This record gives sequence, C-alpha cells and structure tokens, in this order.
Amino acid sequence: MVCGVKLPPRRRAAVRCSKTGCCASYIYPDSAGTRKAILRISRIAIPVSFMIRGGFLDPESRRDLIELARDGSAAHRLARRANALVLLDDGVNCAVIARMLLLDDDTIRGWYQLYQEDGIDGLASFGHEGGSCRLTAQQQVELKAWITAALPRTTREIGAWIARECGIEYQTRSGLIALLHRLGMEHRKPKAISRKLDPEKQKAFIREYEALMNRIFGDEAVIFADAVHPTHAVRPVGCWTPKDLPLAVEQSSGRDRLNIHGAIDLETGRTIMRDVLTVDATSTIMLLMAIEALYPGMRLIHVLLDNARYHHAKLVQAWLARPECRIRLHFVPAYCPHLNPIERLWGLMHRHITHNKCYPTFRDFSVAMLTFLRDTVPANWDVMCDEVTDNFRVINPTDYRIIA
Repeated sequence: MVCGVKLPPRRRAAVRCSKTGCCASYIYPDSAGTRKAILRISRIAIPVSFMIRGGFLDPESRRDLIELARDGSAAHRLARRANALVLLDDGVNCAVIARMLLLDDDTIRGWYQLYQEDGIDGLASFGHEGGSCRLTAQQQVELKAWITAALPRTTREIGAWIARECGIEYQTRSGLIALLHRLGMEHRKPKAISRKLDPEKQKAFIREYEALMNRIFGDEAVIFADAVHPTHAVRPVGCWTPKDLPLAVEQSSGRDRLNIHGAIDLETGRTIMRDVLTVDATSTIMLLMAIEALYPGMRLIHVLLDNARYHHAKLVQAWLARPECRIRLHFVPAYCPHLNPIERLWGLMHRHITHNKCYPTFRDFSVAMLTFLRDTVPANWDVMCDEVTDNFRVINPTDYRIIA
C-alpha cells in the first residue's frame, strides 16, 4: 500500500503518489525480490526493481554506445551490453530487451547500474579480473631478487620466505604459482654442461662440417658413429592419467646392460648396430669394416665420432693406414656430444624402449632395443629424421648461470 492505495498482490511497481509525491517500488513476479538470494551482476547486487526511463543518454554517449554495438571487432559480450543500453535509452522495457537477448531482466538492470556508476568501463568489467597481489611493489622486488639469488626448488621454500620476511601466508600452492608467474618466474630443470666446453672449437667444427657437406661428391658418404650402454631397467617418466588412478612400473635388477657400437647415415636412415661384449679398439675396427661393407660402391666414407680412447688406439690407426682403406675419421670436439647426431638417436631409443616399459628378461630387453635400432629406425626414417638431425649449435658456458 502506497499512501493508502492498495497495489495488486505480488505486482508492485514504482508508483508516485499524486498527493504527497512519495514513491515506492513493487516487485515483479520474476524479479530479484521473489528469489531466495539476490542476484549478483559483476560487483553490485541488484536491488529491488526500479523503473528505467528512456532518454538518459546524452548524444555523445549514445553515439559511442551505438558504435560499440556495431563494431565487429569488439567483444560480443561488451557489444551486447552496449546494444541493451541503447534500447533502454529508446524507452524499451527491460523485460522486452531481456526476451530479445535471451536473458533475465535483472541482468539488463545490472548493466544499467554498471553504466551509471562507471560508464563504458563499467560495462567492460566482467567480474573476473582477479584479486590484487598481497605483496607490495617493494616486497615483490625483494622476493624476485631472493629467488634469483637462492634458486629455491619448491614453492614451500618460497612460501616460508614470504611468511618470514613479509608476514603474509599463502594458504594454497596455486596462489603462490600465480604470484611467481606474474613475477616472470618459472620452474626449470638446469642443463648439464661441461665447464670445459670451448666455443671456438665448436664453431670451427661446425664450419668444417658444413664445408665437407658442401664439397662432398656423389661417391662419398657421411656417417656418424658412437657407442651406447643401455641398462636393463625401466625409466619412469611422467604421463597423463586419470586423477584417481595410482600408477607404478615394475623394476628389474638393473645390473645387465648391452654394449652397442653403432653408426647411422642421416641421409638414408640406415644403421649399423653391433652388439659387442666390450667396446674397444677391436669393436671399433669391426664397426668400420661393417660400414665399408654397407657402402661397397663408395670411394670415400667420412665417419664422424667422439674422442674416446679406443677410437684413437694404435690398432685402429694401423687399420686405417691400409692403402685400400676407404674410411676417413673426423673427430667431434671433446665434451661436445651435442655435435654428434647419433647421441640424439640414443635419446629417441630410450623414449621408445625404456620409458615406462619393463621387460621381464634381459633377452626381451635386448631384442626390443636392437630391433628398434636396426629395423624400426630405418623403416620409419621419414618420421624420425626430424628428431635425429645435424642442426648443430654452439653451447657457451658463459651464457648460463652455473649452479655451484
């Protein structure tokens, strides 16, 4: 009842008394007042419904909203809000606009309130910008400096430092991670490199290799050789799995290992993989003999390999000194496995054979390993060639911060 006037049940509207000038509001059946909880739009709560009269926009604001509603590059939600405001300014009822946009009329009223409070900036606020950082700007600088100096391994250490130095406790790990990302931090695994790496020797080797590949003739081949010693043991690695499914892998003794002296041709993907009792000068000569047999029509075969002692053995040098020998050795600089593409093949081998895979017996392990290297790689070289390449790079220890 307003000034003695009884309103229809459950249909109260904004009514102005002609005698006293006072006004009151009534609640539409589908408005916020009939609900158990007040609907919240963005940062404000929708109050009891109110009448919105058209013509509340000045010409310039109306023009801006129309342009925003017509702008195809604007976010759809923002353009829709601008469209609703223009319709309200035309005098269209909230309920009609809500039906047109498949929304609730309280939502339209909420947009109107946002615009009245903050203008277009209010319309562009969708209520999920995230909370502000709990640390001051100075504390963030100090935290970043401490992380750079200490290199903490866990978020627990970082949280303890913040609690101790700033008096602020982060209750969740996700909150700390979000803070670290805002500071430009990320969790990294350091690369293992040798302090004895010589950048100039690496550059010289790369220049010599490129010169070799540019002047090579059709009756010459380039082969990369190395030895590897895979152990009969599973290598657990991370994988995607249902959240509630615990995972485990069976582990073998890990005492038996293969000794493989091998070589690969990056041009064709052909491999020579010899299972030897010991990798030594004799196994080196046997590998070189197998390479010569694989290329009977080649006048010269360039073999690139590391500086292992057995590759420089007198026995090997004597075999290479034969007049009919077609092998010429080229040595990769010391401590530079990244300059020998066959090292990448060994990594590919482990990803396919030992990662999360257990073999009951050493024989099963050996068969799987040698089958992959001898048969699977050449047969699928069109796919695997992108992972075993001669795309060399120079590693300079001075480019890294060495962890003491």
